[in-house]
Amino acid sequence: MTLRRKILAGYGLACLLLALVVAWAIANLVALGKATASILRENYRSILAADGMAGALDRLDSGALLVLAGDPDGGQARFREGEALFFSWLARAEDNITIEGEAELVRAIRSDFEAYRTALLASVEGGRKTEIRMWTAYRETLRPLYRKTREGCGRLRVLNENVMYAARDAAGLRARKAIWSTALVAASALVSALVFSLVFADRIARPLGRLMEASRRISGGDYTVEVPKDTGDELGRLAGEFNEMARRLSAYRETDVDRLIAEKNKSEAILSSIEDGLVVFDPEGRVTALNPTARRLLALEFAETATLRLEDVLPEDPARDYVRRTLESGTRPDVPEERRILRLPAGDGEAIHCLYSVFAVRGRDRNLSGIVLLLRDVTRLKDLERLKEEFVMAASHELRTPLTSLGMSVELLRERAGPGLPDGDRELLATAHEEVQRMKALVSDLLDLSRMEAGRIEMEIESVSVRDMFERVESVFRNQAKMKDVRLRVLGPEGELRVRADPGKAAWVLTNLVSNALRYVEPGGHVDLFAQRIGPLAYLSVRDDGTGIPVESQARIFEKFTRIREGGTGGSGLGLAISKEIVRAHGGAIWVESPSGGRGSTFTFTLPAE
Repeated sequence: MTLRRKILAGYGLACLLLALVVAWAIANLVALGKATASILRENYRSILAADGMAGALDRLDSGALLVLAGDPDGGQARFREGEALFFSWLARAEDNITIEGEAELVRAIRSDFEAYRTALLASVEGGRKTEIRMWTAYRETLRPLYRKTREGCGRLRVLNENVMYAARDAAGLRARKAIWSTALVAASALVSALVFSLVFADRIARPLGRLMEASRRISGGDYTVEVPKDTGDELGRLAGEFNEMARRLSAYRETDVDRLIAEKNKSEAILSSIEDGLVVFDPEGRVTALNPTARRLLALEFAETATLRLEDVLPEDPARDYVRRTLESGTRPDVPEERRILRLPAGDGEAIHCLYSVFAVRGRDRNLSGIVLLLRDVTRLKDLERLKEEFVMAASHELRTPLTSLGMSVELLRERAGPGLPDGDRELLATAHEEVQRMKALVSDLLDLSRMEAGRIEMEIESVSVRDMFERVESVFRNQAKMKDVRLRVLGPEGELRVRADPGKAAWVLTNLVSNALRYVEPGGHVDLFAQRIGPLAYLSVRDDGTGIPVESQARIFEKFTRIREGGTGGSGLGLAISKEIVRAHGGAIWVESPSGGRGSTFTFTLPAE
């Protein structure tokens, strides 16, 4: 039998027992109602008839008394009325004989009434007798017959009353029996339903409990569990399917474990073969994987990976904050590459420089499941950069003196021998003078940039008005702008805006940006200076409507010796690199915006607002 049929059979049995209790109660109520109706319908009629006959006898007796009192007409009228009424009630009593002894009692009443009636008629006809004789006949004959007949009516009433009381007692007994029998049937039905429910629930719950226990064992890693199949219904088939699932899971687990071990070995081999250091953190900051290069760089050769946390791996450094912010937000902060250098102590007293990067790892639900810290040893690059800087500074220093002497010699030659030389020779001297000046400017810029990159730039921070700085720069380039037919405008800021900066170096950045804009803006163009405050920073911008900068070149325009625009004159390609270092020294940033395929560029840099 299927589980569905079992459930339907259980509900059917409960409904059958309920219907049995209801039918039994209805049958008892109907029987009790019939008994009560019988009492009211049969015996009550006989009682009314007995009372009616007694009342009619009283009328006959009063008629006889009227005749004796000297009123024969009134007595006869009363007699006829009482006679008719008595026979009417007597007929009802004869028609309603339902109990034992009632028929004999009714016949005796009729017989006594006939005797009483005959004697009464005789007394009335003998009304011509003397009054004494009439009263004597009443006392000796009529009165005893009257009493006998009335007593018969009383016995009829008592007989029916006794039967009514007996029927009432029988109805009460029947009602009590109905109550007890209904309670017994209901209790039997309830006990049967309860026993069936317990047995049925146990038949269903026992296989489910086995399935639950087997599920717990499977979740604990025990795939050898098997659920017995006790029945052939859906639960039995479910147990069979569960056992088949457990067998397949066991086989899959064996295969999957081998695959996982192979993948783990492959991952460990890949991590070990990577020359860069790799550290994997979970969302709580615990280390879950560490390759040999990272152990060497971080001096964690003998540390257990499972016990390491973020604080144990990274020193108190911006790198730790960088990783922590990535763990908290799920996205890595936007930090320039030159600021993502981690300095680690080496065993020989020197330092190891590592460029660090962080990559978020997300699961299927796109939630953060961990991050990977990549450490790239850039110590050799740092050394090369240091050697390059030292070479540049040394070369610049060595070149400055001969360039100064050469410049002075060319200047003296132009002043003394220039007027007597042919025009071609004077042009050669002028070209030599310009090239010497350009070389001197290049050497000076190289020295300044080297000092800035080495962190030896000296800053004199004070409160500076942005509008005053804009107006000073505008006054410097006013004549040059007029000569090139370019409008140089100061459009902002609105209201008073002050920044915390070195006024000379901040003005140098603006001067370099305006000089570049004037160099590449065509006649009739515009160069605008404007600024605004956003939060704690002031945004200073130089906008021109020149030829624009290609999108692919905007990322490297601030690198050294980079010249993007063609057609310009002069410039060493170091001005924007120096501007970037000056802005960084103030704690700001600089960038360029130029629409693709359009005209114009906007250079913006930030300074701390006061």
